[in-house]
Amino acid sequence: MADRFARIRRASLRSLTGRSPRSVAGQVFLQQVALVVLLVACAVFALVLQSQRETGSEARHRVIAVATTFAHSPGVVAALGTPDPTKVLQPAAEAGRKSAGVDFIVVLNTHGIRYTHPLPDLIGKPFVGNIGPSLAGKVYTESVNGPLGREVQAIAPVKNTDGKVIGLVAAGMKVAKVTGQVDRQLPIILGAGAGALALATAGTALVGRRLQRQTHSLAPDEMTRMYNHHDAVLHSVREGVLIVDDDGRLLLANDEARRLLELPQDVEGRRVPELSGLEPGMVRLLVSGREATDEVHFAGDRLLVVNQRPTDRGGGPKGTVVTLRDSTELQAVSGRAQVVSERLKLLYDAGVGIGTTLDVRRTAEELARVAVPRFADFVSVDLADAVLHGEEPATTATDLRRIALCGIRDDPPLYDKGRLITFPPYTPQARGYASGRAELLADLSVTTAWHVQEAERAKEILDFGFHSLIVAPIRARGVLLGMASFWRCDRRAAFDQEELALAEELVARAAVNIDNARRYTREHALAVTLQRSLLPRALPEQNALVVGYRYLPAQSGVSGDWFDVTPLSGSRVALAVGDVVGHGLHAAATMGRLRTAVHNFSALDLSPDELLSHLDDLVGRIDQDETSMERDAGVVGATCLYAIYDPVTRRCVMARAGHLAPALIHPDGSVTFPDLPAGPPLGLGGMPFQTAELDLAEGTQLVLYTDGLIEERTRDLDVGMEMLRQALAGHPDRPPDESCQAVLEALLPSRPRDDVALLIARTQALPSDRIADWDVPLDPAAVARMRSAVSGKLDEWGLSDLGFTMELVLSELLTNAIRYGSAPLRVRLIYDRMLICEVADGSSTSPHLRYAATTDEGGRGLFLVSQVADRWGTRYMPQGKVIWAELALPKVIDAP
Repeated sequence: MADRFARIRRASLRSLTGRSPRSVAGQVFLQQVALVVLLVACAVFALVLQSQRETGSEARHRVIAVATTFAHSPGVVAALGTPDPTKVLQPAAEAGRKSAGVDFIVVLNTHGIRYTHPLPDLIGKPFVGNIGPSLAGKVYTESVNGPLGREVQAIAPVKNTDGKVIGLVAAGMKVAKVTGQVDRQLPIILGAGAGALALATAGTALVGRRLQRQTHSLAPDEMTRMYNHHDAVLHSVREGVLIVDDDGRLLLANDEARRLLELPQDVEGRRVPELSGLEPGMVRLLVSGREATDEVHFAGDRLLVVNQRPTDRGGGPKGTVVTLRDSTELQAVSGRAQVVSERLKLLYDAGVGIGTTLDVRRTAEELARVAVPRFADFVSVDLADAVLHGEEPATTATDLRRIALCGIRDDPPLYDKGRLITFPPYTPQARGYASGRAELLADLSVTTAWHVQEAERAKEILDFGFHSLIVAPIRARGVLLGMASFWRCDRRAAFDQEELALAEELVARAAVNIDNARRYTREHALAVTLQRSLLPRALPEQNALVVGYRYLPAQSGVSGDWFDVTPLSGSRVALAVGDVVGHGLHAAATMGRLRTAVHNFSALDLSPDELLSHLDDLVGRIDQDETSMERDAGVVGATCLYAIYDPVTRRCVMARAGHLAPALIHPDGSVTFPDLPAGPPLGLGGMPFQTAELDLAEGTQLVLYTDGLIEERTRDLDVGMEMLRQALAGHPDRPPDESCQAVLEALLPSRPRDDVALLIARTQALPSDRIADWDVPLDPAAVARMRSAVSGKLDEWGLSDLGFTMELVLSELLTNAIRYGSAPLRVRLIYDRMLICEVADGSSTSPHLRYAATTDEGGRGLFLVSQVADRWGTRYMPQGKVIWAELALPKVIDAP
């Protein structure tokens, strides 16, 4: 190595003190001379090519102009029509040829026979050239070997007044006659080349003198000292340096490179592929010559960081210079840090990706997915059945259901998803579930107790490639919910104690989310059960309306939307739809209280505005009670729409408290939204409610709904109303139940954010022959006449069996009205699902049922009515009241 560097130093000193500067200057001079000569030759060649191209182009343009001009000259057409065209045209053609400077102007007929030519011997002979395009009326140019030599000729047609070609004119000239530019520009080019050569000579002289001055300024001892410093750096640096030439031959290797690569002493001058101690990847890099930045390669048990750069960037010889840095210890430390970082990232992703929903099954599946394949090859999650229903599992429970199974393959020999599993006592899962502690089985092949108990399954698991297992109990808030199993197979490293701790942390985070989902499942089930128990399970039987309904719970859980259908006296039916603000048990409970209140107030036969006023007071009291118990409790807000339909009069009376107006589907299929006065929401107080009366044709459909049907964040309320109108319009004969389904499909997404209550009722009219009306005077003698009239009507209806009972009821009600009421007095008999008797008078006094003493002469009339009638009651009207009683029809009689 020392001899090598000595030779390099001597050669370098000779290059600096000998003839090298002059040689370099000479080489530069020769290169410049060659460059100037090459440039001059290229310029001359380009000029010649350009001149030839321009000469040919100029010749073509000239002969075209001459041929075209002569063909259109006056007298040419007339001369062609004479018996001897040559006599006229030959002198004109020769004169034109001389004045235009072309070699010939030949006039020929359409058969190609010459009329003129500079050589008179050729007149009358065929023309040499292609006359076909010109006979077609085109000007045609070509290069031919004619009688005068190599020529460029143009052939132009001669046309008569009708546009018919009657002859041809050909003009031509030799290309050599066109004067080029070579002679004029060639001296300029040669002069510029000579000037450039002179400048190159002067520049070379200046550079040579400068190099000589710079070289002579360094003394030999200074050059020696510089190379000594260079050798010291190469031998002292703690980084390997290699220089490889373009042929893959190793020119230089410093001491650190020899140590890192374990190179022999005679390595310099040998080809890199011949070095047996290098790794294949290192050999490929060194002979490739490509650039490399911080590439990692192995050299024995060392890990080297390699950088490679070409050496010919500054004009030097082709090759590469390579630096090597030992990063074995650093890589081990960074690898450990990377493992820790990946585990922290796994825990972070678990915190973000597990528990995105409050669903037990979904949370278990998220636990399995987040661990595969970053932590384990397969993950199974088994939970107690009670957890799936929101309950706490019993401490003695041994059965677990497989909720999630995720892995890198689809055919593991593990229990299927959904299966109820009873693990044998000595299996890892059974031990972990019994003890509540995680277990690590680094090598499944040595777990003998499990192999004995489940020999066949153990063999399948080992044959599949499973070799390591972690079983971690899923425990949250002191409750053991299930087990999670992490499996590794194939060539992946076995689990260790640190990964056991990681698995416990991973499962602990998932366990809290699973327990939250379990608790939510329980509370949600309770809330749904409560809400469904408060909503009507079936609609009552009645003849006034054909009703269809839908209720959809919100995506976020139970809420306070509700609806109801309540039969009233006189065959009337009440419809109610309401919405309580908020979600959850509180809203469901409040909804139940309001629905119960509506039922109770409906039994009193209150008008819609009166009923809403009572509801408003009730909500106000509820708000006061809750505010006094909980300082931060919000206002209990609610909306309601209440309507009463009478099939006898086909009249509908309704009022609303902060609720959306209903829609009406008319018998012709059109849809309108009636102008119903809007009252304030329930609970605000201070404002009266107003009613609206609508006369509805038979077959009209009344559509009641809550705001969840039409309100959406992405659209305005008016848009939702229009969508509802379009979904309802055009289908007057569609059953209400089908209309409900069509409306939901048209307006709602797959998972609505708010709950929806929808009620569609088609009106029916009671036939007039099932109604009987009488005006009665205030005369006790009228009672007997009315009994006779009613008895006759019952016979007409085939209800003679109810004659005695109805006469008794009518006598008592009519006698009380005559005795205590006022005019006008009216009796109405309705034959519906029940036989209804109504007695109306103009008084507002209310009759009361009481027990008469044995000594009392009266007071037993209403008591008798209550005993023989199925129901009876009083409802008030703006002018008076109506006392009614209902009798059940005989079983053999079918209700209309």
